[in-house]
Amino acid sequence: MGEVTQLLSRLDRGDVSSASELLPLVYAELRKLAAARLAKEAGPITLQATALVHEAYLRLVSSEDDQYAHKWEGRRHFFAAASESMRRILVEAARKRQALQRGGDLARQELHESRLMAPEGQRDDELLAVSEALDRLAATDAEAAEIVKLRYFTGLSIEEVADVLDTSPRTIKRRWAYARVWLMDVLQKE
Repeated sequence: MGEVTQLLSRLDRGDVSSASELLPLVYAELRKLAAARLAKEAGPITLQATALVHEAYLRLVSSEDDQYAHKWEGRRHFFAAASESMRRILVEAARKRQALQRGGDLARQELHESRLMAPEGQRDDELLAVSEALDRLAATDAEAAEIVKLRYFTGLSIEEVADVLDTSPRTIKRRWAYARVWLMDVLQKE
């Protein structure tokens, strides 16, 4: 059992000190994911990678917030949850920016397939549309939705997703292609 998995297990058993030991082990990887994701955001960004990592980490290890309280099944599960946590934080920030009192009455534009593969310069309305479509995909195919979260919201490569999900890159490529087509179909109908 790896050190991260052991610390996650201790954290689940209520050992609060393990949270402070866990952060240095996962921080660099979480920071890299957050920085890659934020680098692709369009417009003025008020959220920095460090803040995104810290917020996601606090949500993941906090026992006060039942929404994020988990029993970790290992490193893979932790990073999948971190991906979901970062997605939720980014969506919350996008919703705040898009509120009418903050200029959210901008016209909606279609999401192009190139944006789904490389969301550079992504606008808030696109982020929200993808997130809503992703929730619908998760209801029918949770595995494909998890791959999208890891690729789209945290910027992991096919190989990195395969490593996190403990499967082959070929399987991830096939599932990623399916998920993209499914999402594009849903987004074009809206």
